[in-house]
Amino acid sequence: MNRMCGQFLTAGFALALLVPTVAVAQGVEGDVGLPLGTQAPAATVQNLEGESVQLLDLISGKPALVEIWATWCELCEQLQPQLDQIHAQYGSRLNMVAIGVGVGQNLRRVQRHVEEHQPGYPHVYDPRGEAVRAYNSLTTSIVMLFDAGGNVVYAGVGGDQDLMAEVDKLLAPAQ
Repeated sequence: MNRMCGQFLTAGFALALLVPTVAVAQGVEGDVGLPLGTQAPAATVQNLEGESVQLLDLISGKPALVEIWATWCELCEQLQPQLDQIHAQYGSRLNMVAIGVGVGQNLRRVQRHVEEHQPGYPHVYDPRGEAVRAYNSLTTSIVMLFDAGGNVVYAGVGGDQDLMAEVDKLLAPAQ
């Protein structure tokens, strides 16, 4: 009985975390993620082998796209075709990384998803929520773009973001 009660409380807590996600995901840019102009913060995440890596090592050196993501996130699934297109078109000019949140999934679940879908760019796991907190990610389906200097130039949330247009702007030659 005690174990069953604990499982019920755990499921209830997870559900409570998801309820705000739906409300926030329908918000507008600027509600979540880092403010424009903010320097990308440091955070330790795990690669898919379970080893600690520094997020800045994955996104430094050129413009970058960071997605806060989960295997269970339907809005993230809606974004995937755009992310695939961006990677195919701009993968050599843009660092991309998807950060798997530690809520409702584990490292093995993220590994299986990547094995099945072969996205072609790094996916990492944030088991302790360090990156989620550092990047002010109150939900999933958040995408942030950083210029080559590591400053936020775009932050959006939800499945209907026009990421290709934002990446086109980011990578357009200076006029």
